[in-house]
Amino acid sequence: MPKAKKQTLTAEERMVQTLVLDDEQPYEVPGNWVWVKLGGVCTVKGGKRLPKGHTLQENRTELPYIRVVDFDNYAINYETLKYLTKETQGIIKNYVISSDDIYISIAGTIGKVGIVPDSLNGANLTENAAKINVSGAIYNRYLLYLLDSDDMQSLIGDSTIATTQAKLALFRIEALPLPLPPLAEQHRIVTRIESLFEKLDCAKDLVQTALDSFENRKAAILHKAFTGELTSKWREENGVGLESWKNKTLNELGSFKLGKMLDKAKNIGTPTAYLRNTNIRWFDFDLSDIALMAATDDDREKFSVKSGDLFICEGGEPGRCAVWEYPDSELIYQKALHRFRPNDSVIGKTLAYFLLHMSNSEMLSHYFTGTTIMHLTGQSIAKIEISLPVIPEQQEIIRILDNLLDKERMAQESSNTLEKIADMKKSILARAFRGELGTNNPDERSAKELLKETLFT
Repeated sequence: MPKAKKQTLTAEERMVQTLVLDDEQPYEVPGNWVWVKLGGVCTVKGGKRLPKGHTLQENRTELPYIRVVDFDNYAINYETLKYLTKETQGIIKNYVISSDDIYISIAGTIGKVGIVPDSLNGANLTENAAKINVSGAIYNRYLLYLLDSDDMQSLIGDSTIATTQAKLALFRIEALPLPLPPLAEQHRIVTRIESLFEKLDCAKDLVQTALDSFENRKAAILHKAFTGELTSKWREENGVGLESWKNKTLNELGSFKLGKMLDKAKNIGTPTAYLRNTNIRWFDFDLSDIALMAATDDDREKFSVKSGDLFICEGGEPGRCAVWEYPDSELIYQKALHRFRPNDSVIGKTLAYFLLHMSNSEMLSHYFTGTTIMHLTGQSIAKIEISLPVIPEQQEIIRILDNLLDKERMAQESSNTLEKIADMKKSILARAFRGELGTNNPDERSAKELLKETLFT
């Protein structure tokens, strides 16, 4: 039986199919904009998996194969690219992407977008991604940023089907609603976005450089602190020699006590506040979320918390620790924590800084046990060896390192700035596609007229 001829739609019918109905429009846009379905202004096509029995090549050839793992910051990471043989490429040669197309990941990791560089024009594309070829009605870089906005990423997420592997069907991409301004406005929006992003990226680079520099200085100072170099001037002024430093194991410097097991079925007694692994920060405690555990008077005596106690995390981030510098408390602590009560030859904070030094230099990991989940047991901690000065020199080390921690807090504020920069970029994109960047000309010819010219003539 012969195939029925595909029905030819009138310009009006095609326009109706392209436009998004008023009650389906996600939000309001300027009057000379229009909401369209992506499939009405673009063509969406999938990539291609490798044929059975064919493999990718590590050695560079003229036949690159772009995978989702190669998608990087709107572009392609050349360092991870793999390549095809001529035989393989001959089989999948029709599944290529041009440097004018938008790519979008559609399996596993969903919604990563970008544009391939000119040097990869015509490269083969993985089946886990699709290419979006734009028409004359939409600027490809406008569509790129639009698809990466939080609003569109949310719509993409809603369109994703979750089975054994998350999947975004091509027809669902075609159905995505897009706010479409006049073409000149699209270009102005992109220019504005990229100008603002460039300034934010410069600020980000400066902050990141400062952070990296600080981390390097911190590591160097911690190393000097526990080799005697940091306090060499102090020893000279106080007539103390380096021979005063003695090698000790942590077992020789105090007593360890693992906390109480949290077992609601077995624990008895009155509700008592207790410290958990999650309450411990490096050198500080987060006491905003203190839980309760049933405990007896005997429990409170055995698992007591006294000023000067050092609490060390067994798991999570093994070795993370803080000194209890508050008054003695009726708090107890859970089994995921080691309480170290120092003797007269060591200050708890000295050991805290030493554990930070070991953690930063990865020396501490040599004491971990476990395979998939790492732990720092009491037996392992007891074996850790430290070269230890006398108490007055420990106090000088702590004084210097405390000043460093003050600067670290400032560095942490810089780290928060990086998060703020990322949030600012999201805000810029959100405003851009609502016509709120101050670039729209309301007297400009409507995007609907553009559609009529580019799609239906």
